[in-house]
Amino acid sequence: MNRAGTVEELHLAHFSVKEYLLKQTQFYLENASITMTKTCLTYLTDIRGSHSTISHDFPMARYAAKSWFDYVVLAETSEDIVQTTVSFLRDKRTVQLWCQLYQVERTWDDRPGSIASGLYYACLRGLARVARTLITKGADINAQGGYYGNALQAASFNGDLETVQLLLDKGADVNAQGGQYGNALCAALFKGNRGIAQLLLDKGADVNAQGGEYGNTLYAASFDGNLEIMQLLLDKEADISAQGGELGDALYIASLKSNLEVLQLLLDKGANINAQGGELGDALQGASLGGNLEVMQMLLDKGADVNAQGGDYGNALQAASSEGNLEVMQLLLDKGADVNAQGGYYCNALQAASRGGNPEIVQLLLDRGADVNAQGGEFSNAMRAASFEGNLEVVQLLLDKGADVNAQGGEYGSALQAASYGGNPEVVQLLLDKGADVNAQGGQYGNALQAASFKGNLEVMQLLLDKGADVNAQGGEYGNALQAASFDGGLETVQLLLDKGADVDAQTSQAASRGGNPEIVQLLNLNGAKMMSRKRSSSTNIRVRTRLPPL
Repeated sequence: MNRAGTVEELHLAHFSVKEYLLKQTQFYLENASITMTKTCLTYLTDIRGSHSTISHDFPMARYAAKSWFDYVVLAETSEDIVQTTVSFLRDKRTVQLWCQLYQVERTWDDRPGSIASGLYYACLRGLARVARTLITKGADINAQGGYYGNALQAASFNGDLETVQLLLDKGADVNAQGGQYGNALCAALFKGNRGIAQLLLDKGADVNAQGGEYGNTLYAASFDGNLEIMQLLLDKEADISAQGGELGDALYIASLKSNLEVLQLLLDKGANINAQGGELGDALQGASLGGNLEVMQMLLDKGADVNAQGGDYGNALQAASSEGNLEVMQLLLDKGADVNAQGGYYCNALQAASRGGNPEIVQLLLDRGADVNAQGGEFSNAMRAASFEGNLEVVQLLLDKGADVNAQGGEYGSALQAASYGGNPEVVQLLLDKGADVNAQGGQYGNALQAASFKGNLEVMQLLLDKGADVNAQGGEYGNALQAASFDGGLETVQLLLDKGADVDAQTSQAASRGGNPEIVQLLNLNGAKMMSRKRSSSTNIRVRTRLPPL
């Protein structure tokens, strides 16, 4: 980084240059990796100073921090590199500096995370020789820390059998708890590392241990979906009914991922087809999201309850409606799914479909008797969901079926407010033509004009104002339309409202200040001064007139 704050980097002129170098007989990638690793580690070791000035004082710091960890895998054949790496990882100062410069486990995040042991990082990268040397020098093999909790879990996730074997031979706790996956076995299973999973089980790993993001072994293994691994766990008496993780159980994952072989195996082993758990209910609901008709048919043939309630979507039909899968919905309805069943995020299938915006799905539900004015859920009814989405065809379908254009409820209060927030002028015009109350009060934004003003939807605002929207109507989170526009709507939005007679007050200026737009603040101050001047002038004229003698 130069003094102007610009980051400058040196690159090969083109990828073809790298290809050319690799083809040269005198160029050895392993030797190049050794040189790069040594150079980067030496550079990092020599860095001194505060973290805030490192990028300026040591412009290669971030590159070195990232690159040595890439090159060292090939470079580990060199004993010199092994010793250099060991020295680096045993030095708490250099490891701390490295972790500040490069988030090795969270490359997307510049914020420094927790710092683990040097052995942990060696195992994470699969550096068996470095790990062995660190252990020889007294590294704590069961030290806790890092995203994966400990060295064994990191190595198990990474898939390095040699490193895992080394750690186990040196006394690593095979059932140590902690980290992202809870234990080493779940980490290996999630990545589908069968050899490591077998090794861990042979060393006494608890096949039914609970913990981590994925809860249990069968659940973790279901994400990779390896039939042999699933069979291995069941042969080791893994609990087929174990619940864990945000999605419930292994059967749900197999259904969601449309893994027919694993699904059949679990059902043959006695998995409860209607077990409830997790955020998304049961296996049939998972299959409805996955959209595989063969999986759906298998579950229904095996006795899945088509109207089972639970999970974020409430039931399988609502889940399928939200995904817009016509064939899956047709199958569920033919099997007796209740088209008006209540529950879940959208409360009913019609609201979910209206939010999704697929006219065919909405038409199917209406043809099957869906209640067009059913209340409940995120948008309170289907009309508000469709209006928010801005799908003109769906809104028209609902209106043709008798949807109440002025029904109140939900976060957006009315269909018109939802449409005004969504920003589709055609939908707003249709609702107005159908008798929507332009000044209806309610919802987060108080009225339609405030919602449109907050979002800066100029065309919608003009439509509402032309239809008689009260520019100074009070209510909602921001008090009135001008305050909402001043906070987040944009300069043109504020100007339109001022031109239409919106009153400027102290709260409006405060909203603009919080929004952080100095041009809006200046515009409001100017208009506020003019308004005060007009008021003072009017007051003076009144006082003068009262002093004049009658003619």
